[in-house]
Amino acid sequence: MSIIGTLLVCSLLGACGTARLAYNNAPMLTFWWLDAYFDFDADQAVRMRADLQTVHQWHRKEELPLIAAELGHLKARALQNATSEQTCKLAADVQARATSALERLLPAIAAVAPTLTEAQLQQVEREYAKRNRKWREDFLEGSAEDRLDHRVSLLADRAESFYGGLRTEQRNWLSQQIAGTDYDGQIQYREMLRRQNDALQVLRQLRSSKATPAQSQLALQGVLERTTVSPDAAYRQYLARLLAQGCATMTELHNGMTPQQRGKLLKSLQGYEDDVRILMANP
Repeated sequence: MSIIGTLLVCSLLGACGTARLAYNNAPMLTFWWLDAYFDFDADQAVRMRADLQTVHQWHRKEELPLIAAELGHLKARALQNATSEQTCKLAADVQARATSALERLLPAIAAVAPTLTEAQLQQVEREYAKRNRKWREDFLEGSAEDRLDHRVSLLADRAESFYGGLRTEQRNWLSQQIAGTDYDGQIQYREMLRRQNDALQVLRQLRSSKATPAQSQLALQGVLERTTVSPDAAYRQYLARLLAQGCATMTELHNGMTPQQRGKLLKSLQGYEDDVRILMANP
């Protein structure tokens, strides 16, 4: 399910905080992204477009109020120090919202999956290969210093979108913290390949068995569950350590922010909440 997850979550969850236009066009943007993987035929495209509209309507009605409430809670704590437990709970809440959206999309994928041709599945493989090449360039190739700089830049850019510019000493501290984590690009890459192979294997089984929609949905639910919770025990242990380290780092980063930076965070959260409430009021 990782092939549908990234943009779906970005479009249905993240885009509302950056541009209302992007959220309102989420079904179209998500369709384009899925179509790049599957190259839908005419009948598949009609079904997928309609189902994406349905998922989007559900998300606007059911999920946006939950997101608005979470933003309200974050605003109330923006100027205060945080704890690692609060940071980890926020991460878990975001994961729950993402999983909820993906589960809502399962019937649409289940209806299309048994009709995919071998040529379409080979297109998925090509898109995977393209994505994997880019991932290796960013996280596995080049010097260790370059790879660390890339990871620091990703996290720093995200933090600055909420807090404004980081000071030199804050960025240096962040780099030291990231360098000291248990992060291992090879472990991450192996899990990514496992998820891709899992999804392709299930899609091929659904095609060859001419599965019913109910059978297809059950099989794809399994893929989603194995994506959310890896069957690899060693990876689960690794991820738990990494998440705990990430929660601690982000908590310390927040607690070290200046009053001005926390004020910028409060304004950012208010802007995101305003966007969400406008979207809720204008279906």
